[in-house]
Amino acid sequence: MTGRIHSIQSLGAVDGPGVRCVVFLQGCPLRCVYCHNPDTWDTTGGEEIDTDELVRRVLRFQPYWKNGGGVTVSGGEPLLQADFVAEFFQKLHEHGVHTALDTSGTGCPTAAAERVLRHTDLVLCDLKFLTAADYKRYCRADFTQVERFLQLTAMKSVPLWIRHVVVPSLTDSLDHLRLVKAHAERCPNLQKIEFLPFHKLCIEKYDRMGIEFPLRDTPAMNEAWLKQLLEKL
Repeated sequence: MTGRIHSIQSLGAVDGPGVRCVVFLQGCPLRCVYCHNPDTWDTTGGEEIDTDELVRRVLRFQPYWKNGGGVTVSGGEPLLQADFVAEFFQKLHEHGVHTALDTSGTGCPTAAAERVLRHTDLVLCDLKFLTAADYKRYCRADFTQVERFLQLTAMKSVPLWIRHVVVPSLTDSLDHLRLVKAHAERCPNLQKIEFLPFHKLCIEKYDRMGIEFPLRDTPAMNEAWLKQLLEKL
């Protein structure tokens, strides 16, 4: 089976446990206001590759996968190519490789997502907002689909990390962060919550592509201030 990839990061340390190889897939149905990878939106971009070749490429880095490392598939939105990811993960499992899915929880029907989860050892799911209205306004996404996906991970007993981007004046109030924490803790398979500080390192990409960055005038999240907020949760 073939799919489209954007790039491969040989040594990643922030996309799951241990040292990992991260495969960024091409294509995303969302348009999040703080997206830092607009170059992955186009479903026809990137490189076409089959699963056997992709497995061959990532296994070259296997000697570096320490402390529970393995392979993470990110995006773009990997569930937009669910069958490709399912086959890729299945083949990685044949080599004893730990697999992680970094997703928004959208992009495919539930049945397709279930096929991916059969071969997924860890899900990293972005919980971007907490209401359908905010998901539609800031991501052009369907919150109910995210909720269904989270329920599916629980039904399949796949370990879950929840991620949430903290944006000044948008998602940085203490009350909001407490609500995110409470919402995440409803998931019986939750292992970890990661609050990620908003940054603007992506502006150069937007400028190069001639796309307006919606949060250009929003300051980056001060990491020291975020740490103080998290200590109060």
